[in-house]
Formats: sequence, structure tokens, C-alpha cells
Amino acid sequence: MRRFLAALSASAVLAYPLAAQDRSTVPELEDLIPDSALDNPEDWAQQGVPPEASAAENAPAELEPSDPLAEMPLVDVPWPEELELPQVEPLAPEEGIVFADATEQLPALPEGAEQRVSDELVLVFPTEAALFPQRDEFIERFRELSTVEEYDDENSAARLAAQARADETLLQRMLRVYGYYDAQVIRTIGGAVEGEAARSTAPEVRFDIIPGPRYTFGAIDLGSLEAARADYAALREAFEIQPGDPVLSDKIVEERADLDLALGESGYPFAAIADPDLLIDHDRQEGDLTMPVTPGGKYRFGRITSNLPDFMSGEHLEDIARFEPGDLYQRSLELDLRRAIQATGLVGSTRLTLTEAAPPVGDEPGTVDVAVDMTKARLRTLAGRIGYGTGEGFKLEGSWEHRNLFPPEGALRVRAIAGTREQLAGVTFRRNNFHGRDQVLTIDAFASTIDYEAYDARTASLVATFERVSTLLFQKPFSWSIGVEAVATAEREADAEGNFGPRQTYFVGAIPGYAQWDTSDDLLNPTKGFRLGTRLSPETSVTNGEQSFYLRGQGDASYYLKTSDSMVLAGRVRIASIPGAPLSAIAPSRRLYAGGANSVRGYGYRAIGPHNAAGDPTGGRSLAEVSVEARIQTGFLDGAIGIVPFIDAGTVGPSTVPNFDEIKIGAGIGVRYLTGFGPLRFDVGVPLNPGPNDGPVAVYVGLGQAF
Repeated sequence: MRRFLAALSASAVLAYPLAAQDRSTVPELEDLIPDSALDNPEDWAQQGVPPEASAAENAPAELEPSDPLAEMPLVDVPWPEELELPQVEPLAPEEGIVFADATEQLPALPEGAEQRVSDELVLVFPTEAALFPQRDEFIERFRELSTVEEYDDENSAARLAAQARADETLLQRMLRVYGYYDAQVIRTIGGAVEGEAARSTAPEVRFDIIPGPRYTFGAIDLGSLEAARADYAALREAFEIQPGDPVLSDKIVEERADLDLALGESGYPFAAIADPDLLIDHDRQEGDLTMPVTPGGKYRFGRITSNLPDFMSGEHLEDIARFEPGDLYQRSLELDLRRAIQATGLVGSTRLTLTEAAPPVGDEPGTVDVAVDMTKARLRTLAGRIGYGTGEGFKLEGSWEHRNLFPPEGALRVRAIAGTREQLAGVTFRRNNFHGRDQVLTIDAFASTIDYEAYDARTASLVATFERVSTLLFQKPFSWSIGVEAVATAEREADAEGNFGPRQTYFVGAIPGYAQWDTSDDLLNPTKGFRLGTRLSPETSVTNGEQSFYLRGQGDASYYLKTSDSMVLAGRVRIASIPGAPLSAIAPSRRLYAGGANSVRGYGYRAIGPHNAAGDPTGGRSLAEVSVEARIQTGFLDGAIGIVPFIDAGTVGPSTVPNFDEIKIGAGIGVRYLTGFGPLRFDVGVPLNPGPNDGPVAVYVGLGQAF
């Protein structure tokens, strides 16, 4: 059978050239194997290959020109034992990187100064500080942006090598930001050894920085800034980059903002500043700065118009604005008007559009009107809250308010209080921005019942106040108020045994006034400055057919000192007096008391003062208080949590001058949670010299600091 296959193979080889010569002829099996081979296959196989077939087998095949193999050369591949492969050349190391042997110390740059950023990261600068004076700022900035620092989570040389490439690019980019356009950064990755056992440590990356010369500004082109004429010198001075100054990309951004601010504050509402372009010339080692400026003409304020005149008219908006028609345009005043409109709480969105009313003529500014487009906000509010204070008990408050029932900004508010010691029902009319910014007219009428340890009162009051107040948007150095007050109150005091006697009716008329000078830096959370305030209320009181005149006066002073980034020391002093009438002629609710959240913490509300035999306070005609606390910010919740240890002291006396015969002292600790609108306050105080009716601890919750 093997011979038959051999013969078959030979016959197939004989047939190949024929197929090549005539591609249309396909040989059949019977053409290749004659009938004689079937009769005696062994004899046919022994005949071997005919000479002409052997020659044809060894001759190269002849292919047609159209055959796809016609152009393919013959391949003569030697046997693998005779094949010699060329040696593979090693890859050239990546430019700018040096790999240190893990068993050797990283080489130190003799003339360099190492700055270790972390366990894995070392920067090396020139020893001479003048060659790179921004070293500390540069390192801090690099630390915040470093990829190695951000993903320092495993001891992996491969990970470190990949991140080091990103940090090298970052360093080169930062060096250009600082004006070093020919700087070189050499990256070295390796490990270090420790001790005699040559124990290898974690891998680290080192960057040797050769800053080279620092480029300076060459030509500076500010476009059409000279068109500002009389203001050109001041505007050019606002852009504090001159030829020869070191190139600093951050400085370009900063000075562009300063120039934009100066244009906006100098009467150029339509000024435009194009993006800066810095062309670096390596031969001169300078950068030419081009920043086209178009002033756009100088203008004064004109009229203010409103798209909702029945809701908030243009005349009312002019009362809110801090500028008058004819004043030189200032962008800050335009933005202030927008914020003030939003602060009313009456609008959902506000857009101010400037339109040219009159063009500039020569050196005379033109006029620009301000068109205000507003959308209404929800004007009705239903609110409620529940609270508790030691001495005040539980209190549930609710209110309904329409903030623009009497346009513009005329609000009506109905409120009620239901508590364990106080009940109240009242209605209040309030007009904000009344004939001026932050001037408020308030008319309040209410009836209340109060049941304190010191007295019990049934009161009806009508109070009208006109005031200029500080707001969160604009804290004023000076604020004031003046008012008129009419009160009818039926009150009774506890006797020596603590039992309430008969009610006594008082009719009181008062003209309360208030003034405060404030240099602090924040209305709800001051950290520096001081506040001085005074309250004076000349009053007349009629009871049992007798009329009395007296003056209720109070002075407050507080001081705030920031001793570190995390601590503020705060102190407060309060002095009050009521001269002009005996204590019996003054209604108990209008006497002086101390104790509570904003007074002497640790004691109940109005619990400090002269007491009867049962220990209940009867109020006095003089008061003195002092408080000291340390406001310490912690690192909890990203610095939102603070702790406040405090100590308070106070005294109330029956005469018009404090006698300090009995001083009540309270101490404790508070927690502050900083929010976007002020700190939430939680204080726990303990009376250090309590009376028989004082509790062991007092708790206070509120918004803002205690003082």
C-alpha cells in the first residue's frame, strides 16, 4: 500500500506542470493511474518515476503572467540548525530619566538643595535662593496638583514611574507659568537602603530642577486703552505689568481682572478686554504681551426702569440703589442694586440691562439707563417652630405672612405663640426700604400673657418703629432706630411666700431709641473689631392714679480678637439703669433682669435679680454683666464644628447704681455648627453660686453667637 501511495504522489507531481501549462484542463484520477497499475500495483510502483517526470519535478514551475504568484520570488529558507538570528539592540533609555539601582542610595546633587514633598517625592532646587526665589510657593502649589501625591496608595515602582511622567510634565508647565521657559527637569526613579543588612526601602521619585534664566516681559500692547483719554494714566497704572518685569502667567490673569475692575469703576460700562496672548522669544528671553482693550466710552447713571411697575416700580428701585441719576457709572453699584433686589425676597430672578440714553460728547460722559427685568417669587409664607429655654419653657410659634400685600415691599404678618409660660397673638405691618435703602417702618400690635417666676402679666401693646438696620448683605458701621410705644398691662408679683397678689394695671408710654457703632467683620459670627451700643427710652407710667417719669438706659460693648486661625477671644460688658422713679412705680415687665441665653448663662431667663422671701426675682433698677468666651474651631466636618468654653457674671440691684452685693456666675461650654447663614448655637451652662430656685444646668439653642 505504501508503494501505491508513493506512486500516486509521483504521478501527482508529474501532473502539476501540465496543469500549469493548461489551466483549463483538470486531470482525472484514472488519467494519473493506468489500468496496469490496478492489475499489478507492486510492479507498477517499482518502475519508479520516469526520467522526464523527475526532470519536470526538479525544474521550476512556469506560471502564467496573470497568476498572482507570478511576481513572488522563490524563498530558500535554511534548516533551523543553520539559521543565525541577529542580535537585538537594546532600547535607548527615555530621555530625561535616570533609573537608580535599588541597592544604592539616590545620587545627591552637590549644588542642589533637597525639598522632600513626601515619602515618595523629592524636589531638588539650586542652592542659591536667588536662582529660584518662588521655591516655597512653588512647592506648595505642586503638592496640591501632584499625581504622585494624589494617588499615593501603594508601594509600587511601576505605578510610581507612570505617575512620575505626569508630574514631570506638570513641573515643566509650572516652570513656564513662573517664566522659566528654558528650565530642565531630570527625573530619577529608584529606591534607597538602610542599615548594614542593605534592606531596600520603598521606591521614590526625585526631580532635579534646573530653572535657567527667568524671562521678562518685552513689548506690552493694550489695544485701544489710550482712547480713555483723561483716565488712561490711572487705568494703565491699574495694570501693574511693565516691560522688564518677570513673566508670570498668574500676574497676567490678576492684572487683567484689576484692569477690568478699574474700567468698571471709572465709568466704562461697555468696556471689553480680549484674551491675552503671550509670544515668547527665546533669543531675547522675553515675552511680548498682547491684550486688546476697548474702553467703549464713559457714562453716567440715568433712570432705572422696571418691567413690573405695579409690583416694584422704578421709583422704588431708585430708593434702593446706592446711586443717583447723574452719578458716574460704577459696576459695583450696578451689582449692588441687583443683590439688593434679590435680598427683598420678592423676586425669583433679576436681570439688569444697560442701555445708552445719550452718547458721550468729547470729554463729557454719556448717560446709561438701567432696565430691571424681574420675575415674581412666592410671596406667602407659612412658618412654624418649636423651642425650649430654661426659664422660658417650651414654646410653639406659628406665622403667616404676605411679603408684598401693600406694594412696594409692604408686608403683613400674623403670628401666634403657644407656650408653657407665654401666649401671644399679634399682627405686624412692615415696609422695607422705606424712602431709603435698609430703612424699615414697622407697626406692631399684639396681646400677650406671660407667666414667669418674677411676675405674671396680661399685656396689650402698640409699637411703631422707624429704623436703619444692618443686614447680612450690608453690615453698616452705624445703625439706629426710633419708635413710639403704648402699653396697657395688668401685672402681679409674687409675695414673700411666693403667692401672686392682686393685679395692678399700668399704662405706659415710651419713646425708645437705639444706636450702635459696629466695626466687627461679621454680623452673626464676628472674629475681630468691636461694637458699642446704647438704648435710651424715656417713659411715663400711670398706675393707681399716680403718674411717674423715668428713663430706661442701657449700654453694651463687645470686643473680638482673633488670636489664631482657629481661635477667637470675645468679651462683652453691659450696664443698665432706670433713674427717675421708685421700683414700685415701674411695671415688673419693664424692670431690669439678668439670666438667660444672651445674658448670664447657667441661670434661667430673667432669674437673676432681687428676690422675695420665696426666692422669686422681683427685678431691679440697675444691672451689670460681663462675659468672656473662647471660640475654637475644630477639624471635625471640615472645620464646621466649633467648641466655646465660656464664663458669665451679672448682678441686678434695686438702686439706680449697681452695688455688686450679689454677683451670679455661670460657666459652661457650647458647640457651634457653621452654616452658610451663620453659626447654630448650643450652649450648656452651670450656675456656680445658685440660689434656692436655680436649676443645676441650663440649656440654650439659637442662631448666631451669644454676643
